[in-house]
Amino acid sequence: MSLPDTLKEQLRLPVVGAPMFIVSGPELVLAQCKSGIIGSFPALNARPESMLDEWLQKITSELAEARALDPSSKIAPFAVNQIVHQSNNRLRHDVEMCVKHEVPIVITSLRPPAEVVEAVHSYGGLVFHDVINLRHAKKAIDQGVDGIITVCSGAGGHAGTTSPFALVSEVRKIFDGTIVLSGSMSRGPDVLAAQAIGADLAYIGTRFIATEEANAPLDYKNMIVSSNAADIVYTSLFTGIHGSYLRGSIENAGLDPDNLPTGDKQDMNFGSGGNTEAKAWRDIWSAGQGVGNIDRVLKVGDLVDEMAEEYRSTADRLCVSI
Repeated sequence: MSLPDTLKEQLRLPVVGAPMFIVSGPELVLAQCKSGIIGSFPALNARPESMLDEWLQKITSELAEARALDPSSKIAPFAVNQIVHQSNNRLRHDVEMCVKHEVPIVITSLRPPAEVVEAVHSYGGLVFHDVINLRHAKKAIDQGVDGIITVCSGAGGHAGTTSPFALVSEVRKIFDGTIVLSGSMSRGPDVLAAQAIGADLAYIGTRFIATEEANAPLDYKNMIVSSNAADIVYTSLFTGIHGSYLRGSIENAGLDPDNLPTGDKQDMNFGSGGNTEAKAWRDIWSAGQGVGNIDRVLKVGDLVDEMAEEYRSTADRLCVSI
């Protein structure tokens, strides 16, 4: 495995709470980090842009205080997601804020992030870039990223279609940095399985929507709990890039999930929230295929406790002579 020792020592579980538009905010991030997993949020969730400075100050200071109060506890670092795309007119400002607060990990999406890598490396931070195929991974590796997030089949948000068994191994052949796996994971055994196929960290988003700390409407959380894999619709309509969304939210917006037109990638605009009157992720709710394993809304701390116990018991069960 290729997870930096300094990062590994701060983790209770090898998990990143994936950044989710609207859903991820300081309350969720702090709960995740204090529970021993990496918490993250998209910079664009802090609106107006001046709020990002406030959020970073709050998260940084509260985590420092928590570590000072209990130096022996596993309190994880946090990450900020930056959308590296021409429609994101806040990118320069938001990266400057990350540099100001020395954000430990910056997660980049879409375009190869050369300028972000340079800025984050200036203070010793790490850059993880998400990809859906090997071609994108090669471009990011050439830009000097520290980690590759393989967004595989079944993931929520802008997911790819490649099996994790294929993409993780292909990336590992050409990359000795950190590999993070995204796709349908919601339980402790899933985390262990991600490591078994060569990933260093599991990237879990949907499971944390159904938590008390998530900034999601109760109806959204309840729909997560009541849905299964068959209720996930994969479409490019809403942002121009294929993503995974809850069938029920599409129907509630007055659309037919089985007859959706194709979205135009050229019209993609992360500032406006999408290409249609019904906006992703305000009205059209994202989720991955792992929803079928989510049966209740929990506090983040209780959820991580449960996942940690599942992880340990699974590891013990698999340690048998063959």
